[in-house]
Amino acid sequence: MDKEIKTTEKEIRLVEDFDLIFDFYKLVNRQGPGSIEITKLALNFIPGLPVSSKIADIGCGTGGQTITLAENTSGHITAIDLSEKFIEILDKNVKQAGFEDRFTNLIGSMEDLPFSDNELDLMWAEGSIYHIGFEKGLREWHQYLKPGGYIAVSEVSWITKERPQEIEEFWVLNYDGIDTIPNKVAAMQNAGYIPIAHFVLPVNCWLENFYDLVEAAVDPFLKQQNNSEEAKQFIESQLTEINLYKKYKDYYSYVFYIGQKIG
Repeated sequence: MDKEIKTTEKEIRLVEDFDLIFDFYKLVNRQGPGSIEITKLALNFIPGLPVSSKIADIGCGTGGQTITLAENTSGHITAIDLSEKFIEILDKNVKQAGFEDRFTNLIGSMEDLPFSDNELDLMWAEGSIYHIGFEKGLREWHQYLKPGGYIAVSEVSWITKERPQEIEEFWVLNYDGIDTIPNKVAAMQNAGYIPIAHFVLPVNCWLENFYDLVEAAVDPFLKQQNNSEEAKQFIESQLTEINLYKKYKDYYSYVFYIGQKIG
């Protein structure tokens, strides 16, 4: 089922600014580090979901993790992303998997969600909560979960106490919400959740399952964009990020955080 929800003027400008990003990442099966196995592992920490559970996949992208959620749960999934291009691909993936009766796919902002208070059993944001900010997302989304409901998010985090200046400056510039695992767990607790579990994504989630796909999409994308200077600059920034990860992967990673709403 397709449906469009309210998009603010700010988000419309964001879409215009990020059209190039959407055009590139629609060529990639995943829009961030992860794997089927990692999604299933995170789900293992969420016991006893009702058969008729209501699940939201926030910032779903093209559905790299969304289909895995459907395969391993039995409830209804509302998948939301700002990009119409991503939702179009997700629609096709859902239909190919035979799950269209269990899905509502929405184009809209994670800052203006269409849920009622205490409506959801599970909120999922794999590699996407940084768009709103880790602490802000946890606090603002808290209202939509039923008491005892779960939230599961993956978030880039420092996995060491200290790190080289080059990589620290890169991440602070690109996402100043990056922090250590203990501080992220504390933020989850302060936002009204019992921290249930957290674990670090392995290197293959970055390389084989994401960056290798990104590198394979470079030439088709540049051809599609007629080798424009804007497209070349964008690709240069992506390759810089990949090279930095390969150099400094011992210092940071995505980390899955699973929490349960208190009450």
